[in-house]
Amino acid sequence: MSASRVTIAQRVAQIDVAFADVVRVAGPPPKNSPTPVADRFATLVRSITYQLLATRAAATIHERIVACCDGDVRDITILNVGIQPLRHAGLSQSKARAIVDLAHAVRDGRVRLARHGHMSDDEVSHELTQVYGIGPWTAQMYLMHTLARPDVWPSGDFGVRHGWSILHHLAEPITEAQLRPHGSPFRGVRSSVAWYCWRAVDLDRER
Repeated sequence: MSASRVTIAQRVAQIDVAFADVVRVAGPPPKNSPTPVADRFATLVRSITYQLLATRAAATIHERIVACCDGDVRDITILNVGIQPLRHAGLSQSKARAIVDLAHAVRDGRVRLARHGHMSDDEVSHELTQVYGIGPWTAQMYLMHTLARPDVWPSGDFGVRHGWSILHHLAEPITEAQLRPHGSPFRGVRSSVAWYCWRAVDLDRER
């Protein structure tokens, strides 16, 4: 357990006492490391697959996509597979097109996965969202989970909004527009705040 993670946990609870209990129960946020360049394309495919789907359904579809690629999800294998087999795996037309367009974007240099580690969050997001079907949520998940960026605030994520609402005992779920400015006091550690919101949902389900 690193001191910096403990410090982050303490800071979150100090900034907003509503997080004190979840910080105490969940402990410090996990230590994340950037995903190797060779695996970044696959993480984006996974994020696109999971957009707006229940976890179990998304996991099943994702397993089929991996199988279509013989276990090797890369730009070239996706291009070899094509849209129709991805549709047969359970993807919508829009998502299948998005994954194929992403593969083309990686091949032609519009998306430069190897350079993302040296680019700002805004630069990475701008590059990704030029691809058909990739919006802010997918870019944010990529920044948080693939690049391990510490200050991403996915205020549009349902789980983050749900967790925030639970922690603050709100009668109605907070909206994306309402939640967005609440991230400002946590600037610098907002990815950890999002993680605590997700944990709040998990803990609420366990009760």
